[in-house]
Amino acid sequence: MSKNIVLIGFMGVGKGTIAREIVKQSNIFAIDTDDLIESMENRKIKKIFKEDGEEYFRKLEAKTAKWLEKNVKNTLISTGGGFYKVKNLKDIGEIIYLKSSFEAILDRIKKHPNGKKKLKKRPLLKDLNKAKKLYESRIKDYEKVADIIIDVEKRSPSDIAKEIIKKAKIEKRK
Repeated sequence: MSKNIVLIGFMGVGKGTIAREIVKQSNIFAIDTDDLIESMENRKIKKIFKEDGEEYFRKLEAKTAKWLEKNVKNTLISTGGGFYKVKNLKDIGEIIYLKSSFEAILDRIKKHPNGKKKLKKRPLLKDLNKAKKLYESRIKDYEKVADIIIDVEKRSPSDIAKEIIKKAKIEKRK
């Protein structure tokens, strides 16, 4: 494999969890765009939103996307929920959309041992009515930009990882 794999999907769908599972089952390295942004800014996403707003955060995503395109190869990249909007997304790698209903995403977060903490760290999930509208405004766009769509609802991370490894032709761990 000589391309990147980019995981997209709504916040809380499990991109990071599934990326870690793919790493366990394969020989690919993984990075997370939100982690890169937090490192670059030396502060948490929540704080960036609070202090500088969403528009500034989206500029940081665009800067990160340009860096990924130029400098990262053969890597699994999990992204924030709005990262799919970066102009050079297709130039970064093969796009895999992790698809789930809004209700299943909320349920997944709430059932997580750190569920309350996970909800708190997502500024755009504060108002659930707004979050649902945001979800509904994004699902068609996620499908449009995706090379591969994986339904993740009611499935284990291990099972989802196996399907992604197969469909994206990622080398399995020996």
